[in-house]
Amino acid sequence: MNTEKVLDFFREITRIPRESGHEEKMVAYLQAFAKQRGLECKTDKVGNVMIAKPASKGYEDRPTVVLQGHTDMVCEKKSTSNFDFSKDPIHFVIEDGWMIAHDTTLGADNGIGVASAMAILDDDTIAHPRVECLFTVSEETGLDGARAVKQGFITGKTLINLDDEDEGYFCVGCAGGMDTVGTFSYHEKKLAPGDVTMKFTLGGGLGGHSGDDIDKGRFNGVQQTARFLNEIWPLNVDLCHIIAGNKRNAIARGGEVVLAIPAHSEEEVIARFNNLAARLKAEYAVTDPGLYFHAEPVERPASAIDRATAGRLIRALLAIPHGVIAMSPDIPGLIETSTNLASVRIDSGQKIVVGTMQRSAVDSQRIFLSQRVAAVLELAGAEVRHSDGYPGWKPNMNSHIKDVCVASYKRLFGREPVVRAIHAGLECGLFTEKFPDVDMIAFGPTLRGVHAPGERLDLASLERFWAVLLDVLKTV
Repeated sequence: MNTEKVLDFFREITRIPRESGHEEKMVAYLQAFAKQRGLECKTDKVGNVMIAKPASKGYEDRPTVVLQGHTDMVCEKKSTSNFDFSKDPIHFVIEDGWMIAHDTTLGADNGIGVASAMAILDDDTIAHPRVECLFTVSEETGLDGARAVKQGFITGKTLINLDDEDEGYFCVGCAGGMDTVGTFSYHEKKLAPGDVTMKFTLGGGLGGHSGDDIDKGRFNGVQQTARFLNEIWPLNVDLCHIIAGNKRNAIARGGEVVLAIPAHSEEEVIARFNNLAARLKAEYAVTDPGLYFHAEPVERPASAIDRATAGRLIRALLAIPHGVIAMSPDIPGLIETSTNLASVRIDSGQKIVVGTMQRSAVDSQRIFLSQRVAAVLELAGAEVRHSDGYPGWKPNMNSHIKDVCVASYKRLFGREPVVRAIHAGLECGLFTEKFPDVDMIAFGPTLRGVHAPGERLDLASLERFWAVLLDVLKTV
């Protein structure tokens, strides 16, 4: 395989802990890599790393090209897995031409982009102009690394982002995004002496990327956990614990609640749970065939959430919108605006935190949608905060690097690639604000199931992506 060196570096990366906000070992790995090869390397205060390599012989007069990817990954695992992202190497297999991590995320988003840039830095037989490889941190939690990049950290005027997930497609635009988080304060409630305490689990949702997969109509664990609670709330149960979903940019795959149930209502609560389970399996038979539902007795908790707060929380989770809000009127098939009801969990200090994320190609619509979500939370009595957000990346159809990439793909494979904008967020939106004179494009190999266990990389597409990348570096 022509990409064996890329895969060698990626295998090394899968052994390095690099959850967003904890990329220290990855930063040290990149610094050591540069030092061993005598390459220019600098690191900023947040952990972004830039490694530069001089132009190949004969390419000294070509303009510098920036290759950019992010070092962090979304750390998601199956509920049955004991995997520890802080120390365990990612376990993957090769099946039918795919590299797959069955029980966790693989981290090819964006480890394969980082590995590709490293392979170019490592190989003196590759023809290229001067390259500046920019490795950013904490992309998955809000593009924090890209936000912190200062003027002068890179000098190139052409940037290739290696973080797209469909080979044969060149991305020239993306949606902007922001988080809206609601926090409920509650009082502890004593349980009635005769109450039965049980745990109810809704799991097995496919989940996925809250940008790329938000239009797939998949099961949402937060939404459906609230649906169950709403159906049994008139039976005078008490909510002792709730957790559903996890990452802001991932569709919630399941949820779990612990309830204190009056003894005379136990059978009815279980019956309603089983009835809902049957309905959900039917509703999501196509999109989420692996759904499962469990009910079991648990040790009696010390207390419950007061019913007034719990009731307001349940109604808020039912009312918060989730999914596609609007399609683009300009680009057929492109999602313009969406929102993800991402998570709910009990936090310290008698707090319940609800996480959501809004995306839109139109910044004013993104802000309006965040206000709508905030209104629901505030009406339910929550305190609301918004993240700073990040801008969209407006397509430039006159882009020189876009023309170079399209010509390269046609020359290599004899067919026309697709030029598009995407609904996911890319760091290019922030770079466009910081470096308005930089010409940008994004492309990569085919990934599927990102941000969820089962994430996989198509190895044949990696070969084609690599061929295009090397050809572009020769011709840009």
